Amino acid sequence: MSVFSTQRLEGKVVLITGASSGIGAVPAILFAKAGSNLILLARRQDALTSVASAAQAAHKAAGLTVGGKVATVVLDVSDREAVAGLLGKIPEELRKVDILVNNAGFVLGVDKIGDIKDDDMEAMFETNVYGLIRMTQLFVKDFKARNTGHIINIGSVAGREAYAGGGIYCATKAAVRSFSQSLLREVVDTKIRVTEIQPGLVETGFSVVRFRGDKSAADKVYEGLEPLTGKDVAEEIVWVAARPSHINIAELFVMPVNQASPTIVHRPGK
Repeated sequence: MSVFSTQRLEGKVVLITGASSGIGAVPAILFAKAGSNLILLARRQDALTSVASAAQAAHKAAGLTVGGKVATVVLDVSDREAVAGLLGKIPEELRKVDILVNNAGFVLGVDKIGDIKDDDMEAMFETNVYGLIRMTQLFVKDFKARNTGHIINIGSVAGREAYAGGGIYCATKAAVRSFSQSLLREVVDTKIRVTEIQPGLVETGFSVVRFRGDKSAADKVYEGLEPLTGKDVAEEIVWVAARPSHINIAELFVMPVNQASPTIVHRPGK
């Protein structure tokens, strides 16, 4: 018996938001390798095309005869009308989604409370919270009708414990945690699964956005320690999705070995 079997993912339809890079791109490749079909959503078609090609190559290399279909849709989850019209843009054969991975999200700036710009605040809430809720509401009714489905929300250590300079981002991830817990309780009488994955420090382009394109400032966040990678988190996403249907991993809190909280980090390399 395999230690980590992905057979249950064969033929499943997986929709991933924010699939153009980082934590969104790598699971697309792993799901394809496991025999799943994919719907990839993000704002950049060129990046989506690249991820789709990598996913199709991974599926081909796995030698599977099931799955491997990939559709891409350019979509910003903060756009209410675009989300409402999403189903019409998905190929009919892929409209019965089995797994929804709400990954789209970002942090912008490190401004302290009192100096936060309205535009930054609204942008983070529109994507991290409202976008996630809109996507969930779009698919949960069908999940209920079919009495199946899995919603995987990407939260953060920041949703468990706030830190200075992250007032809005922490608030958005705390909202994701509360929303996930409410949803879990609402579907307890169904076969729908709800998971929130809460990563700690992950080295992707995420921090570059936080520091508004200043890569040197972003690099200092990870200086002296070995952070998580997009692949580390992707493996957890695929693992929870591949559990037997009677098992739900409600929360998965994963951090680098030298991190204990957003502010308690040991940097042995410094």
